[in-house]
Amino acid sequence: MTGRLGIDNVSPVISLGQYPAKGVVGQVFPVSATVWREGHDAVSATLVVRRPAGSRGGRAKITMTPETGDNANPDRRHAVFTPDVPGIWTFRVDAWADPAATWYDAIAKKVNAGQSAETLANDLEVGARFFERAEHKAARADTAAVHAAVTALRDESLSLEDRLAPAFSEEVREALRRRPVRDLHTRGLEFQVHVEPLSSSYGAWYEFFPRSTGGRAEDGTPIHGTFRTAEKELPRIADMGFDTVYLPPIHPIGEVNRKGKNNSLTPTSEDVGSPWAIGSAAGGHDAVHPELGTVKDFIHFRKAAEKLGLKVALDLALQCAPDHPWAAAHPEWFTVLPDGSIAYAENPPKKYQDIYPLNFDTDAQGLYSEVLRVVRLWIERGVRIFRVDNPHTKPANFWAWLIHEIHSTDPDVVFLAEAFTRPPRLYGLAKLGFTQSYSYFTWKTNKEELTEFAESIASGADVFRPNLFVNTPDILHESLQKGGRAMFAQRAALAATMSPLWGVYSGYELYEHEPVREGSEEYLDSEKYELRPRDFDAAEAAGESLAPWLRFLNDVRRQHPALHQQRNLHLHETSNDSLLAYSRVDPITGDAILVVVNLDSRSIQEGSVTVDLPAVGLAPKPGFPDDLGIQDSFPVTDLPTEQTYTWSTENYVRLDPDFQVAHIFQLPTVPEERRTALAFRDEDYDPRG
Repeated sequence: MTGRLGIDNVSPVISLGQYPAKGVVGQVFPVSATVWREGHDAVSATLVVRRPAGSRGGRAKITMTPETGDNANPDRRHAVFTPDVPGIWTFRVDAWADPAATWYDAIAKKVNAGQSAETLANDLEVGARFFERAEHKAARADTAAVHAAVTALRDESLSLEDRLAPAFSEEVREALRRRPVRDLHTRGLEFQVHVEPLSSSYGAWYEFFPRSTGGRAEDGTPIHGTFRTAEKELPRIADMGFDTVYLPPIHPIGEVNRKGKNNSLTPTSEDVGSPWAIGSAAGGHDAVHPELGTVKDFIHFRKAAEKLGLKVALDLALQCAPDHPWAAAHPEWFTVLPDGSIAYAENPPKKYQDIYPLNFDTDAQGLYSEVLRVVRLWIERGVRIFRVDNPHTKPANFWAWLIHEIHSTDPDVVFLAEAFTRPPRLYGLAKLGFTQSYSYFTWKTNKEELTEFAESIASGADVFRPNLFVNTPDILHESLQKGGRAMFAQRAALAATMSPLWGVYSGYELYEHEPVREGSEEYLDSEKYELRPRDFDAAEAAGESLAPWLRFLNDVRRQHPALHQQRNLHLHETSNDSLLAYSRVDPITGDAILVVVNLDSRSIQEGSVTVDLPAVGLAPKPGFPDDLGIQDSFPVTDLPTEQTYTWSTENYVRLDPDFQVAHIFQLPTVPEERRTALAFRDEDYDPRG
């Protein structure tokens, strides 16, 4: 906006302020703006932050720091605040003329040019009058020092140096920083930040099917699992360091058009069907599949998970089997074809004859109300996390309404959008309120693709929180089919360190990699259509499991706050396109991690890594200079091997995928004086504005 003073390019602002940016309790939230005025007089800015309604404390005013140095944009200002409670925070940037800075700059230049006290008589009196104003604003402890500056500036018996000395003292400068004199105050626009707890933006998910936990009969036939047998899997999952267990739909499965093994259209009476074909005579979205147990059994399962530090995420798939109770009671909630039949779901060339998609336009009020009832019912049953199936196929205004309704009473409820779709929809759903989102990480495999992906998720941190699943029941990427066991370790290392959120679908630790056919991303004997019991303990005992590596990755994530951040992801140059290097830094603790991954799962790769020293706090950052100098050499500890090396700007690395797919280096702790600067990404201080 432009008032008496100019305030432009405030960041972060989402869609011109239509949606709130996203923040996290306990993590810094950086704000930048361009402020300017006519002429040469100094201008400053204040970040004004208001806490959520009903929380203790009022507003905070933080003087914004200008950029300085050779590459600085002198009109750009920066400040951070650290929200300590969840809720809707607001911020604005106010600009104001800074008479103190104007006077200090002018008098210093004139004195340095050799002008005398007589020549500077007016300047000295202007200063005296300014400090009289400052004395009235100063804190009680500072008034004497400020008054002394007034007296000295008017004392013609003193030398020019002595007349100026009190005004230039650090004591007076500090008094002005505490209580600045502001002229021409211009109020900026107010913007919102939706601050959520750390658990909303940091986590390690493990997906499994409770129905596959029943083991096998003596003849090898799989036995349908229950919530009680699924409970036996929880200690193993918790031991690997995961904190969220995600269950595919647990509702009754339709009988009509039920799919057989490998998505066949000719099921037998033994086939269990797809959990995403929800609803039968046994009930719909508010019921549980009878073979899994009862609602009481589910609650027992949830409580058992919570005792182990695990949260339970439930699938919210708004679609129905043909025999779902809604299909009979509310045919208006579906799309009826000209021949009178209800349209089943399609995603050409895929066909889902066992699923009816919902039509949200024919009876919006009735359908909206029913979905809200269902979600609130599961919240009453203790579910606080919902993985939402295909939200991009439902109206945007529906999600905006539903999430707002839920968050108005239960603001901690998490919604994860399983939306593999174009960026406007991905980011649009995040703007509407989805807490987390699936991403295209699964398909990013080479250095160019991963670099672009890393830059996009870091720059989009104010709105988009990607959950990097290495696989899903629907996605067995070609790299896992053909890359060997090292590829599984490599992809886990990337997902676990590239984002605060990552996920694994059960069987990944057993290196399951057989597709249903060449060129397909579907698993052979997909668990979506049949029971798939596994013996995880035997595999780990035989050294045939990736579980130890997953356990290590999750342990490193817990110990290092740098890996809880998203916006701090920074790429570093490597001489080999099969090596990817990136760092993460926590601006509060100074914790710093640098990861180097071998992207070639079949061959040894070696080359040099060029460490961007300012990005990891080992040198001043452009636009944020300091006097700490440059650290030419520094120790790094490789966490997987616990070996320590001395590094500098250029460093040799060699990674043999048969032994180690990635270095995860602990870097020196960033000095406190440099941490705030690292909260801002490069584009925030680009001198081109």
